[in-house]
Amino acid sequence: MDERSVEAYLDSLILRGRTEGTVQSYRGKLQMLRAALPADGALNRETLESWRRGMSEAGYSPGTVNAALSVVNGYLAFIGRKELQMERNADVAEPAAPELRREEYIRLLQAARQLRRERAYMLTKVFATTGLTVTELPRLTVDAVEAGSVETFPSGTRCVSRIPNCLRDELLSFARRTGAREGPIFVTRTGAALSRTYVSDTIRGLSGPARVEPEKCNPRSLRRLYLATKTDLEDGVAAFLERAYERMLENEQLSVGWEENQFALAKSARAGDY
Repeated sequence: MDERSVEAYLDSLILRGRTEGTVQSYRGKLQMLRAALPADGALNRETLESWRRGMSEAGYSPGTVNAALSVVNGYLAFIGRKELQMERNADVAEPAAPELRREEYIRLLQAARQLRRERAYMLTKVFATTGLTVTELPRLTVDAVEAGSVETFPSGTRCVSRIPNCLRDELLSFARRTGAREGPIFVTRTGAALSRTYVSDTIRGLSGPARVEPEKCNPRSLRRLYLATKTDLEDGVAAFLERAYERMLENEQLSVGWEENQFALAKSARAGDY
């Protein structure tokens, strides 16, 4: 999988009328695939299936995985490798547990603030605004927060998660108050990484005061909220650009469109002059 073939495929999308926003969305998904491939960029059944599994293991919803598969299948068809196209995850259902709504997330933060449970507040916000997993939490160091981003490697794929400015300020303030001057921000009293059970129990402890079902109060549900929110925003931007592009073409059509009726009227008018 080389960069030239990717750019040629994206150029073909532009020629077919896809908007810049849509093309950029496709570019991002193809870049995810390239990052997950071995150093030689080999495309085969094994590397593609490994990439698909990696997305699922990283917590991406079946719908998001299917969207990425559609993009990659289109690229494979473009380069003449249809035999490598993958079937969509039609048989994969969403987890049975209800999804956390954004208003419920806000109630969790409000409950933590009212109860002065700062660590629970910070953990809840970290998972919902960065998309990090519990196993990636140790990578959230003081240096990473100061730099404004954290590097993770889900399934061997390098990812950079941006830390929003509002969260960055809160994390640095939290680190100062807890005495964390370097290394991971969230650790035990002995400096060890927080366990998955401890993190989940800490967030679940907000369920009662926040009036949110306990099964929704966990790092995985918060990460799903992050991914769903990001996907909704990206889809909204792409749809807006698509509509703006259509309006631009319609305005151009009104000014320079090839209207046969206009030419017919002009011809009739000239004939009448004689």
